[in-house]
Amino acid sequence: MMEKTLPARSMSRAWIGRYSLAWLGLWMAYLVPQQFALPDQLARVDPAGRIADFGVINAVCGIVALFTLPLFGTLCDRTRSRFGRRRLWVAGGATLFASGLVATGLQSDWIGIGLSWLVCSIGFCMATVGFTALVADQVPEAQRATVSSAMFGPQTIGVVLGLFCLTAITGDLLRYLLLAAGVLVLTAPFVLKHRDTATTRPDGGVGLREFVASVRDNPAFAWIFGTRVLMNLANALATSYQLYFITDVLRVAHPEQLLLLLTMVYLAWTLVSVYVCGVLSDRLGRRRVFVACGATLQALGCAAVAIAPSTASALVATSLLGVGVGAFLAVDQAIITAVLPAAENRARDLGIMNIGLFGPQTLGPLLAGLVIDGLGGYQVLFALAGATSLVSGLLIYRVSSVR
Repeated sequence: MMEKTLPARSMSRAWIGRYSLAWLGLWMAYLVPQQFALPDQLARVDPAGRIADFGVINAVCGIVALFTLPLFGTLCDRTRSRFGRRRLWVAGGATLFASGLVATGLQSDWIGIGLSWLVCSIGFCMATVGFTALVADQVPEAQRATVSSAMFGPQTIGVVLGLFCLTAITGDLLRYLLLAAGVLVLTAPFVLKHRDTATTRPDGGVGLREFVASVRDNPAFAWIFGTRVLMNLANALATSYQLYFITDVLRVAHPEQLLLLLTMVYLAWTLVSVYVCGVLSDRLGRRRVFVACGATLQALGCAAVAIAPSTASALVATSLLGVGVGAFLAVDQAIITAVLPAAENRARDLGIMNIGLFGPQTLGPLLAGLVIDGLGGYQVLFALAGATSLVSGLLIYRVSSVR
């Protein structure tokens, strides 16, 4: 059955601020290495194999995340300590993440870099299960879109801030030390001030059978999982090979400059959309319309470059994608936490749900590469991304328990 127990106490602005600050540290340390620090480090330690190395590292980390997210969620639900259970996993994950970052900066071969980054990925997953579960534990329904914005809004700020700082620094160790310090310093206020709610005994076992049973009794959870997978997959298909699209199709004189411009436009629109839609969703008490609108805007952006690829259409498409994904992220956590099968297994079920976030990031680039090389090229890729996005917007209306 869908959980009926909802938190009653409103979260203060200070709590939301500390929560957002902690996510800023996590997103910055997780996303900036993938976009800049890791590729740059691999290009120096293994110039000939840098592309293959980066692909293997991301694939391994993605596969490991598919298993660790539900496992850590299950263990988080069963954790009992004076320090709390959610807070313990946030603190432990942040510490492991920071340790992995320092280790990554010390490596001089691609295998060592990959293993160290795997530690970072595991630490990020640990912190994620604690952070997402405590939203369901303590945040009232009327604030969950605002808190979802506080979680995903810092993605944009973290990428911009991290790139600005790291591009001004030379030396791998110094770069990763800065990111590690950011994780610890920015998560510390939340860890030190937060207090977990009273715990309940988890119901059932830890295996796939128990999860399948909870989903069978609550199909809304499955529909939302499908919505999340398809929305994130569509975004991954549309954005994974932007540089190659600019180089091979648009053929501009300076592809790196256009890529930077498109990235900044995308991030700016995402940031505006996620905060505006989060506030509107809580005030209106509606969630599904923001997912549907976000999916439609993302599909329109894909259609623009599929039909008439050009620099102008790429800028329009990037803007539409940014607004669309921002609208979705603004209500993402609010919708998910509204249909959790059981309060006793929140972290476990959220761990499964988070596969819908990390899985597409791993499989999306692989599928996109297959489409580009063998199924018609970039226009077919964008058409597929748009169709996938539209389906995600339709699936959300299978969930009648969410307005």
